Amino acid sequence: MNEKIVIVDDDALILRNADNTLSDTYKVTCLKSGRMFLDYVKKNTVDMLLLDIRMPEMDGFATLKALRDWEKETGKKAIPCIFLTANEDSKSETIGLSLGAMDFIRKPFEAEVLKLRMHNLLELIKLQNDLHHEVEIKTAELESLSVHVVQTLAEAIDAKDNYTNGHSTRVAMYSKEIAKRYGYSPKHQEEIYMMALLHDIGKIGIPDSIINKPGRLTDEEYATIKEHPVKGAKILSAVTEMPGLVTGARWHHERYDGKGYPDGLKGDDIPEEARIIAVADAYDAMTSNRSYRETIPRQHVIDEISKGTGTQFDERFAKIMLQMIEEDKDYAMRQRLPEE
Repeated sequence: MNEKIVIVDDDALILRNADNTLSDTYKVTCLKSGRMFLDYVKKNTVDMLLLDIRMPEMDGFATLKALRDWEKETGKKAIPCIFLTANEDSKSETIGLSLGAMDFIRKPFEAEVLKLRMHNLLELIKLQNDLHHEVEIKTAELESLSVHVVQTLAEAIDAKDNYTNGHSTRVAMYSKEIAKRYGYSPKHQEEIYMMALLHDIGKIGIPDSIINKPGRLTDEEYATIKEHPVKGAKILSAVTEMPGLVTGARWHHERYDGKGYPDGLKGDDIPEEARIIAVADAYDAMTSNRSYRETIPRQHVIDEISKGTGTQFDERFAKIMLQMIEEDKDYAMRQRLPEE
């Protein structure tokens, strides 16, 4: 085995005995204080820590707490720890376990007991790591399948509209980019991408004759179109594995000034993801081809989004969208799909 074991104890005899017991199986390092260990771990890999509780200057509890704080700050994986103790003290065990210790070994220890404890705990850790790895693989496979299913569904939605094929995918791309620039984590960016892909799913329940009508809609037809957020939210509420999908579907037509639909939400009462999707949706709506009008010039799009900043759109996300348009000097971002 190549596991690297560090033993920290101020008792030279304990260090020597532990080293003699374990060094034929593991790579063993012996240190005399908690401070020495905290310096050591910053530059070296440690697979298991055997840590004495009672030590001068910095005891085992303080050492483990400092280690856990350092691991949290640096994003390092927690090092498994076994406490060495001469006392059978339930309070000490409670404190140690609360700090994340795996086990306690009484001093003076029997060599065979120490070897068996080490072997069993390292095997347990290996099994846990293997299981965690398998879970990660299966989760990634399920997420990949979910994205594929959602993408296919989004394409089916867009296929209802002869003039805006790819709309959902583009809105998802724009939303993800806005979220990225605003500082969302990669995971949160993927979540808003999925929300935006299905923001128009409620249009499945709207007659094709209305969606594809050349020219402007009547008041009655427009009222029917306005039903799609509620219809979409009802459809997606059944997807309990991804509850956030409802957010994009129901509230992407709310306005920051409270004059949107279906619920008339205002300002920060509108979920943040829906505010992002709203400006991305508006950009694509203006830059997509229509049967009844030519493509809107880039400057006109800029003017419209600027005019809606603070009223139709959250100012923060409108400014990011405007920045993206400004960078797109050739006006090539519109109607661009991922494979292009």
